[in-house]
Amino acid sequence: MEAGDDITEFVRQRVHRLYWEDDSHCATAMLKILSELFEVPLPRQLLDAAIGMHGAGGYRAQCGLVEGTLLFVGIYGKILGFSDAKTIELCRLFAQRFEHDFSSLLCRELRPEGFSDQNPPHLCEPLTVQALIFSIAFVKKFAADKATG
Repeated sequence: MEAGDDITEFVRQRVHRLYWEDDSHCATAMLKILSELFEVPLPRQLLDAAIGMHGAGGYRAQCGLVEGTLLFVGIYGKILGFSDAKTIELCRLFAQRFEHDFSSLLCRELRPEGFSDQNPPHLCEPLTVQALIFSIAFVKKFAADKATG
């Protein structure tokens, strides 16, 4: 799928369905959508392991949007034949770029309206769409760099 309106609309619809129909959280949504777009099957055990990765189990630490993408970078890096050192470098680069573009890696700082019992469910849906578009571009770039050299 090419970047642009088509991918944005696909991501928007897929995030909405995962949040509102499946009651997924951010890390799981990131993993599922990235795996679909890059045709990487995910074992059930990985999705089970990601259950607590939304702000470190609600502790409001590292954002699940970051965690889900980092997990995917590790999986996809191995598929592409990257060394552990290269995959670690890509994860660090992703975190640096995400922090630059979104101003933080922390759930408590990224989440709109913070945390309150009065917050509506799936408050991070628009942020998830933005983060996915960002993550998709990042993964496409490192995959393309691998393919060209």
